[in-house]
Amino acid sequence: MRNFLKYLFFSMMFISQIHLAKAKDYHFIVDAKGKGDFKTVQEAINAVPDFRKQTTIIYIKNGVYKEKLILPGSKKMVKFIGESKEKTILTFDDFAAKLNKFGEPIGTSGSSSFYIYGDDFSAENITFQNSSGPVGQAVAVQVIGDRIHFKNCRFLGYQDTLYTYGYGSRQYYENCYIEGTTDFIFGAATALFKSCEIYSKKGGSFVTAASTPDTIKYGYVFIDCKLTGDAPENSTYLGRPWRPFAKTVFIHCDLGKHIKPEGWDFWGKESNKRTAFYAEYQNKGEGFKPEQRVSWSFQLAENQIDSYKMELILKDWIPK
Repeated sequence: MRNFLKYLFFSMMFISQIHLAKAKDYHFIVDAKGKGDFKTVQEAINAVPDFRKQTTIIYIKNGVYKEKLILPGSKKMVKFIGESKEKTILTFDDFAAKLNKFGEPIGTSGSSSFYIYGDDFSAENITFQNSSGPVGQAVAVQVIGDRIHFKNCRFLGYQDTLYTYGYGSRQYYENCYIEGTTDFIFGAATALFKSCEIYSKKGGSFVTAASTPDTIKYGYVFIDCKLTGDAPENSTYLGRPWRPFAKTVFIHCDLGKHIKPEGWDFWGKESNKRTAFYAEYQNKGEGFKPEQRVSWSFQLAENQIDSYKMELILKDWIPK
């Protein structure tokens, strides 16, 4: 009995040391139940020192955090780690047609649940959501900062779910799930999507709407992604150009049967056919019908694919 009690004592000490070490891995802990440093995510963001030169890690415990979040430009090198991807949910329910206190629509940019202005932000194991439903444009995350990395995250919404806003911004989405209806990945940034699931919901018609500036070489690049959804067969385009020089490429992706055979749309402006760059390389699946693609899109040759390495797409930034 004495040996058992001794064993139990040391086991409890060992476990407590593990939990203590784990707590020390994070600078702040957010817990909606009040068992952390803060009950809200915005409080934790506000506590990050401005212009800190080291990474600040915020651990967010399971829960639904209904907050309209802003990470200011002065809060750099912030990292969110969720307790679990499915149960750590950051959400809000604004939408473009919603009226502000002046009786004016807040617009697409005003609808976002989370604004990321700070550079070098990263997140793991978190769900980002706009919960307003199918009410038109309603952004879950609007990314303005540079060198932004999401790993094992979910982005939930309908129209305009993920706004890759930043001109010159570089963004990396790794093993993420992104869902929506129309233009649910859109914006001007250079964004690399690796091993992601892109889910098209019923009622939509376009996956992407890039607005790549004419001076930027890379817009959206999808590598080893899977395009799925409950949208009807042959109902969804891979993309359309929100701005004339939109650039979107799918490489080694599995395209579901919801993808339209023609693949791409020119958004009603003939000149977009000459300026937009839409291409594929060795895709597969029921939605991959290269012989039926629009004539102004491209199937890349083997000697062209070397241009789509991470270090070229993201320039001097290699996400860790």
